[in-house]
Amino acid sequence: FLVPSKIEQLVSDLNEKLFLEGDRVEDAHRLARESYRQSPLRRAAFAGRGYEADGTKLKKQIDGFFTSQEGPDFKPSEHAGKKIKGLVAPTYDLKQAGPIYAWAYKELQDAEQPDLFVIIGTASAGLDHVFAVTDKDFETPLGLVTADQPILSQLKAKLPTFFEDDLCHQAEQAIEFQLPFLQFASGLTKPITVVPVLCAFPPATFFDPHMRELRDRIETFLGALRDALAEAGRPACVIASAELAHIGMRYGDASPPTDFSFHRCMQTDLTMLKHVEEINADAFAQFITKEGDSRRISGFAAIYTLLKLIGEGKGQVLRYDRGITDQFNSTVTYASMAFF
Repeated sequence: FLVPSKIEQLVSDLNEKLFLEGDRVEDAHRLARESYRQSPLRRAAFAGRGYEADGTKLKKQIDGFFTSQEGPDFKPSEHAGKKIKGLVAPTYDLKQAGPIYAWAYKELQDAEQPDLFVIIGTASAGLDHVFAVTDKDFETPLGLVTADQPILSQLKAKLPTFFEDDLCHQAEQAIEFQLPFLQFASGLTKPITVVPVLCAFPPATFFDPHMRELRDRIETFLGALRDALAEAGRPACVIASAELAHIGMRYGDASPPTDFSFHRCMQTDLTMLKHVEEINADAFAQFITKEGDSRRISGFAAIYTLLKLIGEGKGQVLRYDRGITDQFNSTVTYASMAFF
C-alpha cells in the first residue's frame, strides 16, 4: 500500500505532468491556445511521421499510392469532366491507407475542379462546441494551403463560439492528411483555398429529446456555413475525413474480431453507406442509432456534415478497406467515396 508521503509525491508528479484538473492545467491550456493563435499558420504536425517530410519524396510517395496494386492508377475516371461536389476519404495512417485516399482524389483529379474546398475532419478527442473552425493557413511539405479568409471572417463574425476550440487543430491529423492529396490532385498549379472544420457529435443527437440544444447548435452552424458559401458565389467541394467502424478489444469489445465478424461488419458498413450514396443524412444517422453505434462509427459527424452541405446529387463508394491496429486484430474500417 502507499504511505501518505508516496501519495503526496504521486499527486505532485501527476499535477506536474498536467494529468490532474486544476489551475495548472487551465494555465497550460491557455498558453498553448495563445501560442497557436499567435502563429501565422498551422504547422505540419505529422510530416516525417505519418508521411514523407520532403516535398519531392512526398510527391513520389503519393504517386506510388496511385500506381500501387490497390490504387486507381491514372486511367480516366468514368466521371471525368463532371462537377464534383464532395469526397469521403480516410483519416487512417497514410502508409496503410494511402491507396484508398488515392481512389477519392483520382475522382477530383479528373473532375471539373472548384478552387474552394470545405474540409470536414473528425475531432478524435471530442470538442466543447461541436464544431471547431480555424482561420490558419496550413503548412505542408508541398507548400502552403491558404485558408479562405472572406468566408472564415464571415463565419467568425456570426458565430465566434465555433472558433474557440481551434487549438484542437494543432494535434489532429484528419485535415492534415487530406492536404497533400488535395495539392497533388489539383496539380500544384491552381490556387485553391480551404475552410478547415473539425467536428464531433453522436448520431443519437438527432433522436434523443434531451439533446435538442446540441441539435440546434449543429443546425445553426450548418446554416451559417451554407449562407457563407452561397454568398461567396463559388462552387465548392466538401471533403469528409472520416473512418467507419472500430471493432475488437482495443475499442471495447470482449474478444478479437474473427473473419466472420469482420465480413459481417463489412456488409453492415456497405449497407450503411448506401444511405450516404443517396445523400440521405437522416437515414444514415438513424441506421447507426438503431444498432446503438455498437461498431463505433467515428466518422459519423464529418460524413453527416458533408451530406447536409452538399444537399443533393449522387454518391459512389469507390473502395473499401480496413486497418489492423494491434496484435489482437482490432480493426478500423474506411472507404473512399465521391459525389457528383
